[in-house]
Amino acid sequence: MATSWNRIADRYVGAGMATIDLKTADFDSTVADNDVVLVDFWASWCGPCRQFGPIFERVSEKYPDLVFAKVDTEAEQQLAAAANIKSIPTLMVFKQGYMVFNQPGALPPEALEDLVKQVVDLDIEKALAEQN
Repeated sequence: MATSWNRIADRYVGAGMATIDLKTADFDSTVADNDVVLVDFWASWCGPCRQFGPIFERVSEKYPDLVFAKVDTEAEQQLAAAANIKSIPTLMVFKQGYMVFNQPGALPPEALEDLVKQVVDLDIEKALAEQN
């Protein structure tokens, strides 16, 4: 399995950096001030994180109007604790300030792109109304 992930990750390496490093001080305002925010919680020692990182970067380049952020859980331990991160990588996605996705584990490129499209198309007001 690691070999196939490495091959997948290799295809997604090499483009410019389209993600931002998110710090505790900027987390709330970043989520509140942007329509769609995807946050990858990761650590440098984590093998699956290193495999998912290039995939996250590559997909971010296809959606320049969205915020793709990375939180280093070693450097931002308070933020990781506040976000209740128990396993890494963990991907959280926010739409208009509401968390709409929260899942540990590395997504394959196709699944990440599908998720992005679903979140972009999501009518958050309708989704909230259906919950009540």
